[in-house]
This record gives sequence, structure tokens and C-alpha cells, in this order.
Amino acid sequence: MNTTPTPRIAIIGAGPGGLTCARILQRHGITATVYDHDSGPDARNQGGTLDLHEDNGQIALREAGLLDHFLTISRPEGQEMRQLDSAGAIVFHHVPEEDERFKPEIDRGALRDLLLNSLEPGTVRWGYTLRFVDGPTTGPRQLHFADGTVIEADLVIGADGAWSKVRRAISDATPEYTGVSFLEAWFHDVETRHPEIAELVGQGSAAAADGDRCLFAQRNSGDHIRVYIIQRVAADWITAAGLTIEDTDGIRALLLDRYCHWSPNLRRLLTDNDGRYVDRPINALPVPHTWEHNPTVTLLGDAAHLMPPLGVGVNLAMLDACELALAIAQHDTIDDAVLAYEKTMLPRSTQMQQLLDNGAEELLSTELPDFAQDATATD
Repeated sequence: MNTTPTPRIAIIGAGPGGLTCARILQRHGITATVYDHDSGPDARNQGGTLDLHEDNGQIALREAGLLDHFLTISRPEGQEMRQLDSAGAIVFHHVPEEDERFKPEIDRGALRDLLLNSLEPGTVRWGYTLRFVDGPTTGPRQLHFADGTVIEADLVIGADGAWSKVRRAISDATPEYTGVSFLEAWFHDVETRHPEIAELVGQGSAAAADGDRCLFAQRNSGDHIRVYIIQRVAADWITAAGLTIEDTDGIRALLLDRYCHWSPNLRRLLTDNDGRYVDRPINALPVPHTWEHNPTVTLLGDAAHLMPPLGVGVNLAMLDACELALAIAQHDTIDDAVLAYEKTMLPRSTQMQQLLDNGAEELLSTELPDFAQDATATD
């Protein structure tokens, strides 16, 4: 960076996208500070497992100098995929080859630790809840935090997810409910406490759908399994039934009624979970989501292009982060860097948004995914 020798770069959000951006910037000698509303790295569970693809997420890790480490700690066996019908019969089964590394699984917490531990001490500042961004479009920008702190920055990068506060500085768009909701259930010590479920799911994931509802089970590390109970329902379906999310028994009874025609083995995924359910309505940004270029604010990941959870979110966030960091390193001004980044990112995200528009409905489909149809056709 020539015209701004020491640009003040503020990244909002210490998720995979924000941390990847900070890491790649640091590898190019550029300082950035990450602000996150959590009180610390262990403030909350980071969620389930995800797969990082060779053509996006792994590209970012290579630029971050972390790909070899990732391949060491990831779970290639997690690429196993089982598709079942509602009677519990397997209709498709993918077992990865021994050297298959296209999209190995890694727990979100393990990925975050990998990125956090690669950063210089003090890069992430915890307990900073952003309220809003103001200041002139040309900069500097002022970041206003909930505790009254105000910080100036020459570039604000919104990596703060679905309900991004940074987005409000350049776009009026807000996420909208897709009509499909996830209910998350956890299973612990599965080989000992839930052997039937462990056998059903295998080392990767297993899914079954009947057109209106779906069960998606996913093996995590540490002998855990997460199950996502997917339904086409109103966003307030739990309260509409006279229940609260804390009413585990009541929700179980409701689910057993809704999945009454499913096999007993699959219904274990509804009822044998350890602890409470977690309600996760699926939201998405309008398609396409673009904004007028701003020289001092930009977005990446879900803040820029929130889509249904169909295996691309984290991968695109990390690729966004990689391309933005490289653009900053390779251009003379922040404005030129942001222009170059958005010239590539916005068309890509628009294309993917259009491809996955109404994609949440596809989660309920009884049709095999494209890769499964291709494999079946050649067997």
C-alpha cells in the first residue's frame, strides 16, 4: 500500500471469513484488527462440522499458509454420504477413496482455532459489539460499539454474518425467512450411548426426506453427532403449537406426530437426543444482493450473500476473504483494492445466489443430489 502507508483496517467478526482475511493480510505485512462481540474464543459453541472444498475454502487456506495443517487435522472419512428413504433404506451410499481430499470435514471450532492460533497476539479484540458505522464515505469511518467505544478506520470489512451491522452502512437489504426451518439436536458419546444412530450415520452424514420434511445427521469429531430436523413451517411454528424451545418433551411429541410414517430407526434421530433442541430458522438475503461501491466499507461471506445452508457458505466466505486480502496487498489504494475485489466477488455471489434461490426447498426433496445421480448412472 503506497498512498496510505499504514491503513487502519477493521474487520468485524471473528468467524472463518474474518480470521482468514486477517491472516492473509498479516502474511503480506499488513496489519488488521478483528473485533468480535463474543467475550472470548470459548464464549460459545462454534457449531457443527463443515467441508472445505479444493476450489474455494482450501484455496484460502493455502494462501494463509495453513493448508497442510488443515489436511492433518481434518477428517477425510467425513466425506461419506448416505441417502435414505423415509423407511430407512439406503438409496445411495458414497464411500470416499483413501486419498480423496476434495472436501474433507472439520469441526467449526477446530477450524476457528487453526485460524486464531495463526494470528499475531492481540489481533482479535473480544467483547466489542458493533452498533453502527458512520463517518464520511471517503473516510475515515467511525465504529460505534455498545460500550461507548468509538474507533476510526480507513477500511471497514463486514464479516459479521447474517445480521451484519456493517451491511447497514452500504445496503438496506435484510435477510428474509425462506419458509424452511432447522431444529438442531445433539448426540454425545454415540458409539456407547447411541450405537444404533452411530451405525445409521456412519463416519460422514446421512439424510432422508419425503418431500415435506427431512432429517440430516452429521458425524462430528469427539464421538458426537448433530441432527438437523428440517421442515417447511412458519417461522414461529414452536410458539404456534403452544410450546417454547425449552419444552423438549412437548416438541418431541409434536415431531413424532409429524414423522409418524417414518421408520423407527430414523425417528430415534428425533427423540434420543441429549439435551434441548436448538431452533434455527433459515434466512437468506434478497437475490441478487449488490450495493453501490463504497471506498471505505465492504462485505464478505454471509454479510454479503447469505444463502441457504447447502455447503457453500463458509467456503465462499473464506474465498471472499482471501481475494479481498490479496487485493489489498496488490493495489496502491484501499479504494482500488475494494473495487477489484467486488468486481470478482459480486458476480460470483450473484450467480451462486441465483443457483441456490429457493434452495432450502431442495433439502426436502426425495430426489438424489446431482453427484449421487451421476454415480448411480455409471455403476
